[in-house]
Amino acid sequence: MSGESFDWVEFLGRWQAEWVPRAGEDGDGDGEQSAVVLGCPGADEAAIAAVEERLGRRLPPSYRAFLAVSDGWHVEQTAGIYQLGGVADIDWFRDPHDMAALYRESLGEDPREEEVRLAGMWERALRLETDSDMSYALLDPGDCDGDGEWALYVYKGWSGELPDRYPSFRAYMEDMYRSFHGDRVERPDFVNATTRAQDAHVDQARLLALRGQYEQALSLLEEARSFGRPRSAVLLDQLRHWLNPRRLRDYGCLAADPDYLAEILPVQAMTQTDGHRRRSGDEDGRWLAMMAARGVDRGTAEETLAAIREGTHRYAPPGPWGRAVAEARELARWGSTDAAWTVLRDALPLWQAPGPLLITPLGLLGDPFLGALVTPERGREILATPRAGQTGPAPEPVPDLDPPGLAWLTEPTANGQRREGYRCVWAEGVDPARLPALIGEEGAELDPPADMRMASWTAFRAREREGAQPWEDRASVAAGRTRRGWAFAFDGHCSRRLGTRFVSPAAAASVSGRAVAVWRDAHGSFPGGDPAAFHLSVAEHGKELYAFTVRGTQIQRSGTIPEALDPVRLFRPDEPEGVGELRALQALHTELGLGLPRFALTHGRLHTFTTRSWARAPHAGEAYVHLQLVWPKKGKHKFTAPGVRRGRRVE
Repeated sequence: MSGESFDWVEFLGRWQAEWVPRAGEDGDGDGEQSAVVLGCPGADEAAIAAVEERLGRRLPPSYRAFLAVSDGWHVEQTAGIYQLGGVADIDWFRDPHDMAALYRESLGEDPREEEVRLAGMWERALRLETDSDMSYALLDPGDCDGDGEWALYVYKGWSGELPDRYPSFRAYMEDMYRSFHGDRVERPDFVNATTRAQDAHVDQARLLALRGQYEQALSLLEEARSFGRPRSAVLLDQLRHWLNPRRLRDYGCLAADPDYLAEILPVQAMTQTDGHRRRSGDEDGRWLAMMAARGVDRGTAEETLAAIREGTHRYAPPGPWGRAVAEARELARWGSTDAAWTVLRDALPLWQAPGPLLITPLGLLGDPFLGALVTPERGREILATPRAGQTGPAPEPVPDLDPPGLAWLTEPTANGQRREGYRCVWAEGVDPARLPALIGEEGAELDPPADMRMASWTAFRAREREGAQPWEDRASVAAGRTRRGWAFAFDGHCSRRLGTRFVSPAAAASVSGRAVAVWRDAHGSFPGGDPAAFHLSVAEHGKELYAFTVRGTQIQRSGTIPEALDPVRLFRPDEPEGVGELRALQALHTELGLGLPRFALTHGRLHTFTTRSWARAPHAGEAYVHLQLVWPKKGKHKFTAPGVRRGRRVE
């Protein structure tokens, strides 16, 4: 709708009729309130034509139509513009503070079109305001759309921020009308046709959201939120949270409500445990004080924050939905994240809201195992699923995230780099909780679940273990279960060499059936280093059946190797590096049914433990030299041996 066809009479008349002071403002009663006149009689065509002649430009359509209805307006914004002048007041801004030069100085070598346009705006803009708080309302004829509308910029001189841009004068006035409503939402007597219509939209949006029609609900809530209507913000934030699950949100005093505390407080605590945030001072103390100010018991807040930080919090809603959550958590705990999501998806219609202000199972995001499963695609699936007793069509299921097999180990990591190296043990017929007893160091137990995104930074170094010998090669591994029921222990950040003293853990892991050990040594990828190596060993009931190690063109083998796993067939000297590894991993999946859950190992949380050494002790008469190269300080002489990277140990 163009500015000329917009009904300014109805719009401005409604604004005038609804006007009351803001909450907390002094006033002498209804007589004074109703006496406030926001506008003026409209300017006639001759007056508008005269100002256009004076300015040398025809005014943009929406502003021209406005002046014909009201020759000026009392905006009364909380901070910024107070009064817009009429035809006798408006004039060119003429950049009295030389803002154009300041903005042009800030342009880089390759500025964006909008940056160049903004820098020139100050010299060509039309100034509208006659009363303000060090602020300007500027119409820019150089920022014009296809309907002839000029963009309106509001610059608050005291803020130090870039001007706010509105695509037209009409858009600015509609936004100021919504701000007028938002400023008065706390007044109990501020009730009119607009507030009643927006509140009805909130009620409608809530039902639409529970029926899975979240896109329509979003539209209604966004409009109601722009008017500041109660309940609109908390409902809208829930929908937006699932659309972007990693963006943490503040739910205000809702965390203190006993009906919602179990769902909201853990999600609020996540704002303090985000590993990507820079911290300064006593941020936990400030957060706890903020929660206390909102009415949350300090002890409860401290316990929740500690549980979220330590990964021990458990989302435990009541009823059938709660039982499904517990089942899904146990699956995710051992790496079966796709199966866990299927359980949650099937049970979601059974979720019941603890009160009218909750329209999604928000507490799921605070669970350390289950919250990690929620991608934006799965978040939309949650929103599109009817729940809490409402009915509607179910959404198309989101595809599983884990690819079958092991081929993903050859793909680039999240930062685009090739995986340095990895090693893994699979055990058939074994509960993952038994792996520490089978292949762990003495006294090993499962450690609490760790965030796999941080695993490479928090993992120990072998020689830092109490009692560890320099020759030992203990590994920090994540434990879990594959789709086909194999228990696994995976070290995805292995930087050690596959040496001649390697001892396969496959035999020790094979007490209940078959066990498989794989080690890819990536050191051959470094210039001047030895060739990359790939090892496979298979054992059953405590005895090794067969094994091979491929190092460049050299192959060592033992036992009767099945044809499908014959290293001569898998690794061909005339092929690029990595082709043989991929073929071997594919064969392991096809022949033995081996796989690994990529999502759990890269984005989830899994139990970890420390293995016994993958290298044997030196035999009598064998020498062992431990050499550690330390990167020298700046300005000092440095030496790097061929094939050795910064910070690496060489044995």
